[in-house]
Amino acid sequence: MVKLGHHDIIVFLIALGLILIIARLFAELFNQFKLPSVLGEIIAGVLLGPSVLGFFWPESFEYLFPFIAHPEFTSTIPVQYAMDSMINISVIMLLFVAGMEVQLPLVIEQGKVALSTTFFSMLIPIAVGYLGVHFLPDLFMATDGDVGLVGFFIGVVLSITALPVIARILIDMKLFKTRIGMTIIASAMLIDLLGWLIFSVLLSVIEGGSSGVDLTYTLVSIILFGGFMLTIGTRLIDKSLPWVQTKFAWPGGVLALSFGLCFLGAAFTESIGIHSILGAFIVGIAFGESANLRDRTREIIHQFITNVFAPIFFVSIGLYVNFVENFNFSLIAILLVLAYSSKILGARIGAGLGGLSKKDAWTVGVSMNTHGVLEIILGSLAMSVGLINEEVFVAIVVLVVVSIITSAPMIKRTINK
Repeated sequence: MVKLGHHDIIVFLIALGLILIIARLFAELFNQFKLPSVLGEIIAGVLLGPSVLGFFWPESFEYLFPFIAHPEFTSTIPVQYAMDSMINISVIMLLFVAGMEVQLPLVIEQGKVALSTTFFSMLIPIAVGYLGVHFLPDLFMATDGDVGLVGFFIGVVLSITALPVIARILIDMKLFKTRIGMTIIASAMLIDLLGWLIFSVLLSVIEGGSSGVDLTYTLVSIILFGGFMLTIGTRLIDKSLPWVQTKFAWPGGVLALSFGLCFLGAAFTESIGIHSILGAFIVGIAFGESANLRDRTREIIHQFITNVFAPIFFVSIGLYVNFVENFNFSLIAILLVLAYSSKILGARIGAGLGGLSKKDAWTVGVSMNTHGVLEIILGSLAMSVGLINEEVFVAIVVLVVVSIITSAPMIKRTINK
């Protein structure tokens, strides 16, 4: 039985305290420059990790994070298990909040243009990513047997649009409530749904080597679960919330209900062979759809998760990966070219076929190229199961940072005044 000893508890608590404090400081710093706080949290992890602290002050790094510096040592296993548990819980809760931001009625309302934009802005990047890895397997460190899986994964990463980031940009530019803004948001929501479903199935194949029967069972199970949660489940939550919010202590009652359902949903999808994140994401959608969920309660849930649990995950990215040693300029350049060309072109074609004008279609194209949190989570999970290595993951993180910085200027250049 693995158990935390006296020294293990001290090390774990010091590490956790430093992660939260330094992550907050850098998040606030990046907010001052109107950049997403997630970038500051990743930078905080890079400074605390092997890239900076481990390079310049290795003894301090080994004391604070022995489970990272020496993962092979048996003595570091208890702390490593404790930190891994915190990171897994953080990812699950982060996806729960992401699900709460999805508004299915908005996706349905946009109809043809949202479907067309979503289809082409996923199809073309997935095809380009797959072909890119197929023709350059050595650059993406893909072995002969994994070229197809790695290529498909890179394609999925290129196809994702960062819903929270692009929503914030559109709000700042006063485009959120325009037709083009609603098209972008609806398409990004739909891509989130499809992207996580595709990636979760891909993870189940990688981890379990699922047979045809197992995969069929998994797909049927997730369709039934998703259908139930987004119809009957949503209604049950909506009907029970007024009672919970009046009879239980506020906001404790709603927090317990929401997090409890989040973990149960995550446990279910994990049990059927799909990563737990998808279950949390679906429950988040069902919970967020409730008209009886108070805005203040929604904000408390959002603030609690994004300021306490999310930083633990994003800092861990820099803690576990050496960004200096794994910085591959050629790989990063190729990935940026593939991402920008395929995503912008795919979304532009889809928006044009959906009925938007040529100039508006280009605006949709450059907006949909905004990458963010979900791609980093995808890359982290893929690296944890051995699908990609650290160099590819670093390239994905750089892609996210560059796309966030360039999104607003590109939208300003294309927007129809």
